Amino acid sequence: ALTDDILIKVVSEIHDPVTTTDELIPSGETSSFRSNPLGLAEFTLSRKDPEYVGKAKAVQLGEKARVAGEDIFAALPEAKEVFDKINEKFDVDPAKTQIGSMVYAVKPGDGSAREQAASCQKVLGGWANIANEYATKRYRSNLINWGMLPFVIPEGALPFQNLDYLFLPDIRKAVEEKQSEITAYVVKGSELKEFKLGLGAMTDDEREIILKGCLINYYRG
Repeated sequence: ALTDDILIKVVSEIHDPVTTTDELIPSGETSSFRSNPLGLAEFTLSRKDPEYVGKAKAVQLGEKARVAGEDIFAALPEAKEVFDKINEKFDVDPAKTQIGSMVYAVKPGDGSAREQAASCQKVLGGWANIANEYATKRYRSNLINWGMLPFVIPEGALPFQNLDYLFLPDIRKAVEEKQSEITAYVVKGSELKEFKLGLGAMTDDEREIILKGCLINYYRG
């Protein structure tokens, strides 16, 4: 389930006018991995950003340690400095704060309704996407069904860049209360830089899916 606050690292930044589902997870050579989510995920963004998988998996080590009750900072050393900076302004317990990765793309999800375009990101520890808009309703719905926050940001200069950490305080409350504007912070060097994100129109069911973590949890009750 979604925690009160989340920390996400930008691990890919794509400025193409449109990003297709075939670019997010290629067809063809991946077909033999359809029943192997972990194997299939290794191909995520392989044609567009070959470094994405390794970067996402490195962040995921921190979340796996957190969930297991192990030392987060041993698994993801860079997170220590990030949480220290956050806690100069907030009172955040790293052990209760989800850590994940995210992708920025201008207009992702064009093309087929391939669910794996979203599920492979989640398998690798993705918690969110940020886009100027989503190319298809189906891709956005797939993100939500896998518990990933489908953030939107206006066109223009981005307040963050690849490899930055973004902190979203009170994100669970924002989803529960149907807030149209989300306050986020870029954790950059010695400062926290505030900026705004949107979530777009979401149904009550979609919000509940996000809060519970994914569609499977939603149906589990």
